[in-house]
Amino acid sequence: MTYQWDFGPVWRNLDGLAIGLFGTLQLTAACLALAVPLGLLLAIFRLSGYRVLSGLALVYIDFFRTAASLVLIFWFFFAFPMLVNLDFTAFTAAFLAIGLQGAAYFAEVFRGGITSIGRGQWEAARAIGMGDAVAMRYIILPQAVRRMLPVFFTRATLMLKTTTLASAIAYTDIVYVAFRVSSDTYRPIETFTVTGVIFFILIFTLSRFAAFLERRLAVAT
Repeated sequence: MTYQWDFGPVWRNLDGLAIGLFGTLQLTAACLALAVPLGLLLAIFRLSGYRVLSGLALVYIDFFRTAASLVLIFWFFFAFPMLVNLDFTAFTAAFLAIGLQGAAYFAEVFRGGITSIGRGQWEAARAIGMGDAVAMRYIILPQAVRRMLPVFFTRATLMLKTTTLASAIAYTDIVYVAFRVSSDTYRPIETFTVTGVIFFILIFTLSRFAAFLERRLAVAT
């Protein structure tokens, strides 16, 4: 029997999908706000000459990179609140799980970008009296950012996709709303087709923006 497509029920629930989309973007932005600066700090610790800091950063990075994202989300939602005697919302649990894991991946992105800069740049900075911290801020990082920009946006895109796992703990993201809409309308094919198109538009736009920035930075170099 030929399937009869009907997007009408989905269009009537677009306001709910829009709320879910806002939830997805809100969680992604929060996770990036945690992962990026923490990842940079971990990369600096990893590259430092202090064995304790470098070792702790390595343990953190290896642990979170090998952990399953969904397991981390469940752990921060069900287990961690019991240990600290606090009630966590679905947003808080997903934010901690995805943000802390994302920091481990961004640490490797930053480390790769920083180590790609030749030692001559460090030596030149020291020759004009710059300390390592000042050289990192004004000489090394600006050059490293240009080189790691494509990988940075790839990681950001993967983080956006990972936030969909938060629907497993009933966080109101677009996937969670899509499940509810498909259940209410009995139109799962149409509902998740529309959801897939929304994700395609988001990720395609992000990739085009990344390519635009890469071109602009290449011209400015």
